[in-house]
Amino acid sequence: MMRVQWQVGSLVSVLGAAVIVACAKDQTVLAPRATPDAASFDGMPGPFEFTPVASSAVCTNGGNATNPLLLAEGYSQSVIASEPSYADVPDMNTLNENGPEAGRFMYRTHEVGSNGSVSITDLKTGQTRILVQRTDWESLDGITWTPWGTLLFSEETNAAGRRDPNVPQAVAGLVYEIIFAENDPSTVASVVARPAIGSKSHEGMRFDSQGNLYSISERTPGYIFKFVPDKAGDLSSGQTYVMKIVTPDGGVGTGQGTWIPLNRTQVQIDASAAADAVAATGFGRPEDLEYRAGTLYAAITSEHRIIALDLNGDDVHVYDYVRRGLNTTDEFSMPDNLSFDNKGNLYITEDPGGSTSSGKRGDDIWVAVRPNGQGHGGPAESVLRFATLTDCEAEPTGIYVDTRGLRSTVYVNIQHRGGDRLDKTLAIVRSK
Repeated sequence: MMRVQWQVGSLVSVLGAAVIVACAKDQTVLAPRATPDAASFDGMPGPFEFTPVASSAVCTNGGNATNPLLLAEGYSQSVIASEPSYADVPDMNTLNENGPEAGRFMYRTHEVGSNGSVSITDLKTGQTRILVQRTDWESLDGITWTPWGTLLFSEETNAAGRRDPNVPQAVAGLVYEIIFAENDPSTVASVVARPAIGSKSHEGMRFDSQGNLYSISERTPGYIFKFVPDKAGDLSSGQTYVMKIVTPDGGVGTGQGTWIPLNRTQVQIDASAAADAVAATGFGRPEDLEYRAGTLYAAITSEHRIIALDLNGDDVHVYDYVRRGLNTTDEFSMPDNLSFDNKGNLYITEDPGGSTSSGKRGDDIWVAVRPNGQGHGGPAESVLRFATLTDCEAEPTGIYVDTRGLRSTVYVNIQHRGGDRLDKTLAIVRSK
């Protein structure tokens, strides 16, 4: 309990002391629209209630520098890190979820063209620094913990411009594993490439309860992969599979599927080409993944939907969990990053929202309410706008929900803010 208390109290004091560089034209106007009824579900410890934001912000270039997001009433935002304390283009976030001082450190990848890095913020002291960096790393994106306490991060590129000298055969992005010093989640002992997982444009990565790793290739057509290690807890070798729907149900990319094994050598060269060769089921720019209770969720960005894959051994049942026109309005656009709260409600960021008939609008953050308030197995009950971005040039990335405290914190990066070199990482908490 004492550890939880410093997370909330110390974090708030750090946030309040953050120095924020203001910019002009911070006015935000909402398009007139009736406000939906208040939504209530137990997504956080105690009732999590909010009145959905009525519409996307009519954004400006630069937006509101102090409060980049317009939030549901009763929630507040604070900056926990920003440029120049870390590198440009922060992408995905995670905390140290287990082990010594769990929840103290935030890790994020940086999606720069070269000299890619992973940064770390100490939420107790407010200090941010580079954790690891290398000149040949490019477009770092995905980040996730292994079941054995190491940290994976990945490159999001279909054509590597700076190949890893130790893995010269890889034509696209790679996955790397950070091994930490014993009992010290802020000190790196080594970083090792894991080409057996596949050379491709990586983003979302998630493990299931058996230690299998799921990943995607971000392109069109892009694929969903499963990596089964030859030895539990060892990513140096294993079999990569790609998902293929064998019995369509009449929808696009839905129905009964299976996992097709891929040539191990080819996967390390170009996993997407290996998937092309077996006529795997392709999707329009798959990006982030989440896993919960036997189901994998994938954001299919250019198709404006999130699919669910119910996993049962070699069998896969694929259905639409969130889809524009099914359980969202037409304003739901290009879902990108995903994160669950502890009750199964799914947070979704857009990339980017784009324009509407009424003019340019900011990108949104949505919450997909678990079906019928329990479990899964069908589409989300509803999809509600939780926040909207005031900056036309920016997008929200790396959504991450920390549910371990007395009240949950939602972390999100604001990428490309003000056009360039003004990016921020925000913490969102319930203020009343």
